[in-house]
Amino acid sequence: MDPAAKLLAVLASVAVAYALTLPKRRRSLGRRGAKPPAPLPADFPVTPAKVLAASKRVAPHVHRTPVLTCGCLDAAAGRRLHFKCEVLQKTGSFKVRGATNAALLLEDAASPLVTHSSGNHAQAIALAAKLLGRDAHVVMPDTAPAVKRAAVAGYGAHITLCAPTNAARAEAAAAKCAEVGGSFVHPSDDPDVIAGQGSVAVEFLEQAPFLDALIVPVGGGGLVSGIAVYAKGLRPDLKIIGAEPALVDDAARSKAAGARLGFATGDVVPDTLADGLKTLLGDNTWPVVRDLVDDIITVDEAEIADATKLVWGRMKLCIEPSAGAGVAAATGAAFRARYPPDAYPNVGVVLCGGNLDLAKAAKTLFAEAG
Repeated sequence: MDPAAKLLAVLASVAVAYALTLPKRRRSLGRRGAKPPAPLPADFPVTPAKVLAASKRVAPHVHRTPVLTCGCLDAAAGRRLHFKCEVLQKTGSFKVRGATNAALLLEDAASPLVTHSSGNHAQAIALAAKLLGRDAHVVMPDTAPAVKRAAVAGYGAHITLCAPTNAARAEAAAAKCAEVGGSFVHPSDDPDVIAGQGSVAVEFLEQAPFLDALIVPVGGGGLVSGIAVYAKGLRPDLKIIGAEPALVDDAARSKAAGARLGFATGDVVPDTLADGLKTLLGDNTWPVVRDLVDDIITVDEAEIADATKLVWGRMKLCIEPSAGAGVAAATGAAFRARYPPDAYPNVGVVLCGGNLDLAKAAKTLFAEAG
């Protein structure tokens, strides 16, 4: 055997030996034999192509947020965690992606934008309207954090307060649309909003293509739906895991039952620390959660608080508890048991936002520090 052939043989054997040392899931990333997800209806309004188009459409208007890691959180999870920092996004959350995409696609280019939201989507719609030179009217529950109300007003939107129920929000928004001749943009169930939120996955999988699982906080389901539609189209083997507060576990109970359910408390919305996740799945988000999201992990209030404080203290990122829900799931026993670290060594977590009421946090999250 000539020297060149010997060298190639040695390199090949070294490559094989190295591959055998890699975690099993990492070696399987490139396989094309992964079972594809159950198909959504052919006429489903959100597709991977629409998500990709939305990503390109909103790119000039939003930040391409960084992906960060933290050794302390890796140790807590027993694996490598990769954090997509939408906490650093314009308006302080991922919501500006969907709001901007929807606003850019509205046929009526002059009508006011109208929505209902506990805060993050409200800010996103307010900023989108400001950028496009339109008025914005936002219905907010009277329990919405003061910091979020102030930000919405700061972007120039008109605020209408309502009772903290989903029915009251919907009724007030419909009345406002009729009053001002506005175009309603649903915070989570609008197909163009869902596609815009999916741009998180487009970026994340470019930045960290080796992920084995992706954990996404779930409220109305717009973020996890957009991410799942795109990610499952690109990587059928990638596990998409929702993280949900146990107090508002409609997504987890719906998935277990195979039918969309409301809150266990009926029309009364429980008061969870993760105020941004107190909404129900919709007509467009439920089919995605049912068919494409692999699992929903619920976390209790203490776990949410502890995870939020851990990120504040170790990563120096001012996340809100809604983002803390995803971190709590990633570091919790349920996720570790269902998705062992040796099989899923690299996990992505979306830090969905950072619009926190500091006065409330001082009384809840950090009360013992005083």
